[in-house]
Amino acid sequence: MITLTSTADEHLSGILKNSPESQGVLLSVKGGGCSGFSYVWSLLEEDSPASEKISLTTGNLFIDPLAIMFVTGTTIDYRKDIVGSILKIDNPNAKSLCGCGESFSV
Repeated sequence: MITLTSTADEHLSGILKNSPESQGVLLSVKGGGCSGFSYVWSLLEEDSPASEKISLTTGNLFIDPLAIMFVTGTTIDYRKDIVGSILKIDNPNAKSLCGCGESFSV
């Protein structure tokens, strides 16, 4: 199970509103980054039936099936401040994070 805050839903829905050809946003995980694994965000042009699907206000958030074991229990939030903005991933499975929070180890 993945929890999405209302601000993250609003941000991702806004991206999809500006990309009408996209059916949703995909969150996947790949090897690499400072800590071992990196989160990867991309737009999908068609539904991904093999992925976990979370309904957004506009469109869907899909979780890559290979990423499920790494992101189960995660909370995704969108934060914006004077320095910039980020989709903040609070992953209870991560044993360590890099300084920017974009990569993790398990």
